[in-house]
Amino acid sequence: MAVEIVTFGCRLNTYESEVMKREADAAGLGEIEGGAIVFNTCAVTSEAVRQARQAIRKARRENPDARIIVTGCAAQTGADDFAAMDEVDLVLGNEEKLKSSSYRMLPDFGVNQFEKVRVNDIMEVRETASHMVDAIEGRARAFVQVQNGCDHRCTFCIIPYGRGNSRSVPMGAVVEQVKRLVGNGYAEVVLTGVDMTSYGPDLPGNLRLGKLVKTILAQVPDLQRLRLSSIDSIEADDDLMEALANERRLMPHLHLSLQSGDNMVLKRMKRRHLRDDSIRFCETVRAIRPDIVFGADIIAGFPTETEEMFENSVKIVEECGLTHLHVFPFSPREGTPAARMPQVARQIVKERAARLRSAGDRAYAAHLATLEGTTQKILVEREGLGRTEGFTLTALEGGEPGSIVERLIAGHDGDKLIAAPADRQAA
Repeated sequence: MAVEIVTFGCRLNTYESEVMKREADAAGLGEIEGGAIVFNTCAVTSEAVRQARQAIRKARRENPDARIIVTGCAAQTGADDFAAMDEVDLVLGNEEKLKSSSYRMLPDFGVNQFEKVRVNDIMEVRETASHMVDAIEGRARAFVQVQNGCDHRCTFCIIPYGRGNSRSVPMGAVVEQVKRLVGNGYAEVVLTGVDMTSYGPDLPGNLRLGKLVKTILAQVPDLQRLRLSSIDSIEADDDLMEALANERRLMPHLHLSLQSGDNMVLKRMKRRHLRDDSIRFCETVRAIRPDIVFGADIIAGFPTETEEMFENSVKIVEECGLTHLHVFPFSPREGTPAARMPQVARQIVKERAARLRSAGDRAYAAHLATLEGTTQKILVEREGLGRTEGFTLTALEGGEPGSIVERLIAGHDGDKLIAAPADRQAA
């Protein structure tokens, strides 16, 4: 019986779940009677933790004889809370989840309370293994971890305590991983990390993310598309900017960790940029790469946020030309400074999040309209759906999952582009 992995949260978790599945299978976890379900959790919001706990309870009701293991960032930061759940047999930390030894069953597995929690101090971890995988099950694009952890301490964020301090995967290991994935048929690879633009300083040679990107593209000529996950624009280095300008295989899509459009809120968040930095960055990139598409994370209702401060976040959607907006209603995380700040009323937080999403929806609809009549190269994700180079969802006919096809865009439905059939392409 195969081990079932339930993944919450970021692309890094998606990648790590593939490693976990391999290591759990190697440890023989899939051979135990009743099967095993492993939850790879997220701690970015209290809602993410609530959803994980809810899914665990449901899994126990539906699989009374299964072994249930909980790991990931929520398990790292709240191990005792998950261990106290009757439904849970074992809690693993973020370091332990990637080792096959963690999944080897003991005779008293799920009985001895001491053995129920295997979570080390993540701040003591100094290395990031490359954890090479040959494929990402069920996905048309592959993810490669290049960095883990974070050295910054934003006042709203619990993730450094779940992931530890920043550490980078050696460049040679990353390049080798990309080569293997391309050799196995992947046309697109996505680089992932917790704070990816902090890549390199802990490695010899004064490396930065831009140097890594250039090296991958130079040494893996058969790679058709290289994509970056979320970046912190204030850390974008000169090589990265040069790659964006000159490397057409580096996809014209950047997801920015903006978090707010108001200077006072940004200072109270302990972010390292101001609103003008974000606007200037987007203008600079758009000048060197006119087809660039920006996404961004923005928090609505951060503690002390006034209506005027919130409006600055709404305005930055247009000022930065944001297209793919991820809106987070502020969710206080116990143990963070922001949880101790004066809170905005929950109803106001929800209303502001809805208004910010509406601004994002309008920007996205305008973006869809600009692509009508253009010809786009689309990575087919599954039958009938794919993504453009700018990461815009597209409905299309034909094409094998994982292949890249060229299609004329006939229109859109407000949610996605509609590609014309292959026999109706522009001359």
